[in-house]
Amino acid sequence: MRRHLLTFAVLLTLAIGSVGAGPADTPSLPDRMADTGGGSQLITAEAPDTGSTTGTVTWWERRGGRWAEAGSTPARFGANGLAEGATREQGTSTTPTGLYDLPYAFGIEKAPAGTLYAYRKVNEDSWWCQDNASASYNRWVEPRPADCRADEAEHLVSYGTQYARALVIGFNYERPVRGRGAGIFLHVDGRGATAGCVSVPTDAMAEILAWADPEREPHIAVGTTSGPTAITRY
Repeated sequence: MRRHLLTFAVLLTLAIGSVGAGPADTPSLPDRMADTGGGSQLITAEAPDTGSTTGTVTWWERRGGRWAEAGSTPARFGANGLAEGATREQGTSTTPTGLYDLPYAFGIEKAPAGTLYAYRKVNEDSWWCQDNASASYNRWVEPRPADCRADEAEHLVSYGTQYARALVIGFNYERPVRGRGAGIFLHVDGRGATAGCVSVPTDAMAEILAWADPEREPHIAVGTTSGPTAITRY
């Protein structure tokens, strides 16, 4: 009888151990991605599907050879959902999917304590040019040049809530394709869905800026949980 009790105890211990090991052994989202940008920090912006205007932003870092979650927050996307970054069209109010670098930060408010990113302070002369005919297409301009029409540019200081603090997303940035889209940022939530950016609550944006380290080459992956635009593709 004692032998049977000992055998049962061993089996029960093994069973409990295997149940507990499952989640710990499940690879994190970045560990399942084909490409994370090559750095040791990553932000994922994930929506349930391409028609969604809400989802989750999570920031990750490499610890002991694996990716670990450093923080997470609700997120908002474009008013018309998400669109494949390689074929997105300007003016569609869609958030481009894909994997992008984060060139620099900016804001109307001062940078949060601990910010390591280059941080540009917005003033009355700060604009983001979205004019396809301008030589400054998809660039910060200060002041706005004559070839960038005011109705085809964002006067950054006019967006006191959204651009209180932000990170530039490197979509269509290094070699801009005209008509693809301009001015895609990770910024503070406004009243609702965005015009194509990714937005998060005020406190989360401050936390991300204090966490992000350009020396660790952070990237942002934007996509869905499944299908052809799934984040795990990148």
